[in-house]
Amino acid sequence: MRKTPSPRRIITLLAVAGLALPLSACFSDTTQPGASASGTAGASGDARISIAMLQPPRSGLTPLSDDAFKLSRWSMAETLITLDENGDAQPGLATEWNQTSPTEWRFTIREGVKFHDGTDFTAERAAASLTAATKATPLPRILNGVGMVVKADGTDVIVTTENPDPLVPQRLSSPQLAMLAEAAYGADGVVDPVGHGTGPFELVAVDGTAGATLNRYDGYWGEKAASAGIDVKFVPDGTARAAALRTGTAQVVEAIPVGQVAQIEESLVHEVPMPRTNTLYLNTESGPFADPAVRAAAAEAIDRATVVDTVYEGRADVAAGLLGPALPWAADLRSGAAYTEELEHHATAPAKVDGVKITLGTFTDRAELPEVAVLIAQQLEKAGFVVEQDVREYTYIEADALEGKFDLFILSRATIIDSGDPVAYLASDFSCEGTFNISQFCDEEVDALIQKASETEAGPERREAIMMAEAAILSRDAAIPMLHERVIQGEAAGVSGVDRDPRERTLITSKSVVE
Repeated sequence: MRKTPSPRRIITLLAVAGLALPLSACFSDTTQPGASASGTAGASGDARISIAMLQPPRSGLTPLSDDAFKLSRWSMAETLITLDENGDAQPGLATEWNQTSPTEWRFTIREGVKFHDGTDFTAERAAASLTAATKATPLPRILNGVGMVVKADGTDVIVTTENPDPLVPQRLSSPQLAMLAEAAYGADGVVDPVGHGTGPFELVAVDGTAGATLNRYDGYWGEKAASAGIDVKFVPDGTARAAALRTGTAQVVEAIPVGQVAQIEESLVHEVPMPRTNTLYLNTESGPFADPAVRAAAAEAIDRATVVDTVYEGRADVAAGLLGPALPWAADLRSGAAYTEELEHHATAPAKVDGVKITLGTFTDRAELPEVAVLIAQQLEKAGFVVEQDVREYTYIEADALEGKFDLFILSRATIIDSGDPVAYLASDFSCEGTFNISQFCDEEVDALIQKASETEAGPERREAIMMAEAAILSRDAAIPMLHERVIQGEAAGVSGVDRDPRERTLITSKSVVE
């Protein structure tokens, strides 16, 4: 018997509420494009970039919250490590690193870097920023269970963890572990990023939840920003964001709703694959789907392409596995002989289904999911199932889903969070002790494969181990991945150098410019 963990919410899906603001209110001239704290306003004639962003700050733009991703997308705050498209660690404010023992890592700090307030970036300052994160309440997600201790040693930072952790460099790439000047940290635990970063743009003003202003920082250690600054407005209403792009009141727009795309010139719309999979979880512990053959019948009944074409208007990717095109290495590894062999190892012939009653649950917070549920119910009924749907707000349905009260549950699930690595997702959703195990799934062989992946050093061997775990999960039909979502990003004519980042860490960079 699998041990049933106390359900613990490890993801939170919040519906962004709010009335649509008139565009005149959304983009009125409240920015402050004057001189920055370093005395730089940008060369005469240089253009600024205006952005319409989806969500306003929730925690005063402290980097110790999810607001950190805004600071990162504005190229204001930087981390010791960055990630390439495969999720491999690359130099940032640290130039090199090595593992000196199973639980200790040494990072060499980049020289010649100054904070926006003119103070020097040093190993002592880097250690202090990381230590502040380890003492934060709540703890940044990336540090959960790590037990990290940090100290400076000359020009190096030494990071020690409670247990061996091959992902320490990747963890240090999280925007929540950004480096800020000493003055950013108040005695009351409040962290103020204004004027205290190291990036090519300096945050000079924040207008509550309405907007923010950044200016080019000419003392930047790397490539100087091509634009004089960034003017940010937070526009929760999707219709208003789309209108901002159409009317030219914003040059870069986050998350344009699918329903608005037809009203926008096609050349201004760019689709970016997200590390988020729309998945059908099957209750493997009790009810009809405790039988592998009945699970196989359900898997055979699902027509993924119809869901993509109908609900998502073709603006999503049909899923071949749990991990999508936001992780470009996944598709290549699925073609290997070892993956195919593992996929076929536990494959079960579908049962003949006639009148089997099942319950299908999902939530309303993501507008597409109730429509997906209707289509899936129709496909399953065509195969012989009798489907009862239960659709509620996420707050009111999560506990029932985690306790296994549904035979099927549709979830839009992030497959990577902060480290760029999907092992934590596989462990939480598909291991015997997983804290988000909606499938109530427990298999010793799968647990061993997930454990092997978690212990393998970052790089090609770890990716192969991850894919073997994926194949084992899919072969048992514990979950049916249906599609991988995309985010639709708007860029006005004349805008160049804007990042289209699946992890949503970068957006405006040193190269971003309006011509």
